[in-house]
Amino acid sequence: MAVIGVGIDVCDVDRFAAALRRTPSLAERLFTEAERPLPVSSLAARFAAKEALAKALGAPRGMAWHDAEVVREESGRPRFDVRGTVRARADALGVVHVHLSLSHDAGIASAMVVLEG
Repeated sequence: MAVIGVGIDVCDVDRFAAALRRTPSLAERLFTEAERPLPVSSLAARFAAKEALAKALGAPRGMAWHDAEVVREESGRPRFDVRGTVRARADALGVVHVHLSLSHDAGIASAMVVLEG
């Protein structure tokens, strides 16, 4: 398999929490119903993950935030469930596997995405 794309993003957790307080509709716009109840550090990591995924996909316009949902496997490992606009872009690029790594420490959330085809 070949690497098709790589994306990385970081998010200041306190700044992200302030944005969510300032704009209550932001959580609904960015996150699925299943993601929204998570702690703010996890939401910041998921935001970074969605940004990293968009970068890995070439940052095309028109992708919907809800079309990339970060879920946890039974083992605790994070992965994406992609659908709709995100699935269409991934398919167009020939993506067959999406690798995702998340972290949050010292007030910073980070994510890295590697796309394989």
